[in-house]
Amino acid sequence: MSPGAVVALTCIAIVVVASVVIGSFGVRFARDTTDFLVASRTVGSATNASAISGEYLSAASFLGVCGLILKDGPDALWYPVGFTAGYLALLLFVSAPLRRSGAYSVPDFAEFRLRSPSVQRASTILVIVIGWMYLVPQLQGAGLTAATVVPDLPPWSGMLAASMVVVATVVFGGMRSITFVQAFQFWLKLTALSVPVVALFVLVGGNHQPFNRPVPPQFPQDSTVNVTTDVTLRVTQPVRFNGNGVIDGEQRMGPVTWGQGNHTVLAGSTLMFSANSPVPVAVGAPDRDSIWLAPSTKEGNDPNRLVGIYSLLLAAFLGTMGLPHVLVRFYTNPDGRTTRRTTVLVLGLLGAFYLLPTLLGALSRLYVPQLLVNGDTDAAVLLLPNAALGMGLFANLLAGLIAAGAWAAFLSTSCGLVVGIAGVLSASPTRFKRLRDFRVAAIVAGVVPLIISVLVPRPDALVAVSFPFSVAASTFCPLLVLGIWWRGLTDRGALCGLIAGGVTSVVAVATRGLSSLGEGTEWRILLERPALVTVPLAFLTMVLVSRMTRKRVPTDVFRLLLRMHAPERLGLAQSGTPAGEIDESIEDVIPGYGVPGTGVKATRLEPPR
Repeated sequence: MSPGAVVALTCIAIVVVASVVIGSFGVRFARDTTDFLVASRTVGSATNASAISGEYLSAASFLGVCGLILKDGPDALWYPVGFTAGYLALLLFVSAPLRRSGAYSVPDFAEFRLRSPSVQRASTILVIVIGWMYLVPQLQGAGLTAATVVPDLPPWSGMLAASMVVVATVVFGGMRSITFVQAFQFWLKLTALSVPVVALFVLVGGNHQPFNRPVPPQFPQDSTVNVTTDVTLRVTQPVRFNGNGVIDGEQRMGPVTWGQGNHTVLAGSTLMFSANSPVPVAVGAPDRDSIWLAPSTKEGNDPNRLVGIYSLLLAAFLGTMGLPHVLVRFYTNPDGRTTRRTTVLVLGLLGAFYLLPTLLGALSRLYVPQLLVNGDTDAAVLLLPNAALGMGLFANLLAGLIAAGAWAAFLSTSCGLVVGIAGVLSASPTRFKRLRDFRVAAIVAGVVPLIISVLVPRPDALVAVSFPFSVAASTFCPLLVLGIWWRGLTDRGALCGLIAGGVTSVVAVATRGLSSLGEGTEWRILLERPALVTVPLAFLTMVLVSRMTRKRVPTDVFRLLLRMHAPERLGLAQSGTPAGEIDESIEDVIPGYGVPGTGVKATRLEPPR
């Protein structure tokens, strides 16, 4: 095992041990189910903001942003922009009213607002689907990290190790323990990227070629590329290399010369390039640095990419408010005001973090361009220190720090997802069962995605994470926005909207796996990023069906909405009041509210529609 691998494994082990030790402090205070699910609603703004940021910044943010910057340039910035801006929508429309509802989860909110077991069951299924869709790329990212820092390790070993650590943390600590761990892991992730950024810019500075050259990137040194999936590469300048495998439909072993045009390489082939050779780039990615540097001018991209950008932004902006592992975090705040402060702090922390992988992605274009050949761009941030600084001790320490931060990203996000899934799996309509049920559910929540992650091929982390955002934006976003701000929502309207948005978005994402379907048309873009169609469909379905079934509006809808929108100082939403119970103190604060003959008109007290 190389010295770099030893350093990386040591750093990863330190992160795991530190997370266990910090989590053990929370275990001492976990006494009942509310401790395990919402930390007894006692988490302050600063701690919760750090924990939310740690949970939210997943494999997609830590590895994927850097990889997509390497491949697509500034066009990839739409992902972090959308992911960060989503908290603005959460702040404006959802966070404080949702906290005042007293719900423990999205299905619990659905039962509280609509009194419908059917809507609650549908929400439970969606929480599980979204959670597992989000968990799979986290575990696959752990496998990629393990296989990158220690080439002798198979990817499944990293997936298994990450899954075991996550499940153990949730089973023995619950939300109170995870809160401390995730807050620690956020600052570790921030350090793991900021230190290499400063070090690389100080040490390599401007000692590199400019980005605005009208030529393809070049290999900085002799490079060997192992092709793991079939790929079509575009060549703009003739390139000569040694190849071993099926190249352009022929079995080749020895020197190969490619002229301008497209060339195919099958999985299992090995390509060996000399230093300063032009880099062949996968078709669809910018093949010259000047094109890579300019946003929205990429040659070879689908002409309908603007549709994809709008759909991506819609999914990221609205999907954030529907992610179960994000929403459950806001239930841990003591009141709505603290929830709003938490959201504002999260916006600042995320904005600061996303600057770092953007800078590392730009440097990766110079030092690890070989990843453009085999498409394994998620490994860019892991390979960058040694590629830029050599194989010395300092470079190995930087690479180990990045590997530790990557594992912190996988663990923190996965813990939140497992808690969210286990919470709905172990819950009855309005009450949570025994802690043993929660622990068994946590094991199930962690094992199933582990099996899927081993069997399913690994796409780009950022692309894979955009799928659950689309499903969340098409289901929970309409349910929460209309449930909080529109008194006319009915159980049947909500159920039909969840089905319409959920089925269409899931089918679109699944169909996108058939790569030949709709290639070169706007349909391919909408299959990969369906939110532009599925989100309006879900909203429209909920509104129209609710209008047709307006007699099913809950009779106490004014009381429910008032509880969510009234300031806490009125005492209408007491902390700890279960979502399945309505606080009867409304009549104490406003005598005669909504009661005929009392002279108090309910219409004067309605919250905004």
